[in-house]
Amino acid sequence: MEKFTTHRGVAAPMNMINVDTDKVIPKLFLRTIKRTGLGKNLFHEMRYNEDGSEKPDFVLNKQAYRKASIIVAGDNFGCGSSREHAPWALLDFGIRCVISTSFADIFYNNCFKNGILPIKVTKQQLDELMDDAERGANSVLDIDLEKQEIGRPNGEKLKFEIDEFRRHCLLNGLDDIGLTMQKDDKIKNFEDKRSTQQPWA
Repeated sequence: MEKFTTHRGVAAPMNMINVDTDKVIPKLFLRTIKRTGLGKNLFHEMRYNEDGSEKPDFVLNKQAYRKASIIVAGDNFGCGSSREHAPWALLDFGIRCVISTSFADIFYNNCFKNGILPIKVTKQQLDELMDDAERGANSVLDIDLEKQEIGRPNGEKLKFEIDEFRRHCLLNGLDDIGLTMQKDDKIKNFEDKRSTQQPWA
């Protein structure tokens, strides 16, 4: 998993509440178990017309936000069904951070396991960041996970809280497999000891 230490990117405003995982990546595209290739279908129903043409009013279709890597969203982002394809699609598009006042629990956990930083902020902070994000190409935010700060375009720093273990995993690029592999020596020692003591097992 790619480490997340600091990130500077354009923030796209998604001033909607209850953006569920079916909006993030519709069930039609869940047939794959690959983590790549899903970005083109991110927010498919909001992003495209039935004929496949882009909806010009959707934020990620606007020129200023085509390369956005941060989303500033309304309450309860990622609700709905528990599909890991949702963070896969966001990451494949290039989104590294989602900022909201609240997230659905399973989506929130899945983000950390896939290298995306979900940041919870207060309503006042969200309003300020949403205003920043609505400034088009000038809506650049600086995310510092080590300092737990969001740098606004006006130079102000907003502090955010995050579980220390999750912070450690993101800073070091550790998903569940990476965490397990840190104990590779202990696992090998256990297997060697077990095969000696119980050769029939």
